[in-house]
Amino acid sequence: MTRPLASSVGLIFLLIGYTAAGPDSDLRPRAVRSTVCQEHVNLHTRLDIVEKKVEDTVENLETELAALLDAIEDPKWRPLLDNTGQKTVDILKDPEQRGQS
Repeated sequence: MTRPLASSVGLIFLLIGYTAAGPDSDLRPRAVRSTVCQEHVNLHTRLDIVEKKVEDTVENLETELAALLDAIEDPKWRPLLDNTGQKTVDILKDPEQRGQS
C-alpha cells in the first residue's frame, strides 16, 4: 500500500529545495557556450591524435623487440647465451673482484 500523502510531501520539499537554490548561476550566453564546446571538441581531437601516436609507437616497439629477440636467438649468438655448467659473471663487480669469487 502506497502512501500518497508521504510522497506528496516529499515532492513538495523537493520543489521547495529546488526553488530555494535559485536559478542556475552557470548559465552562459550561447556564444560563450559554443566556444567552450568547441574547445572541448578540440581537446578530444588532440587527445585522439596523441592516442593514435602512442598506439603506433607501441606497435613499432613491439616489432623492433620481436626482431631483437629473433636476432638474439640466432644460432651464431647461441654459444654466448648457453652458459650450462659455466660460472656466471657479475658484470657489476670490479675486474679484480671477479677473479677472487
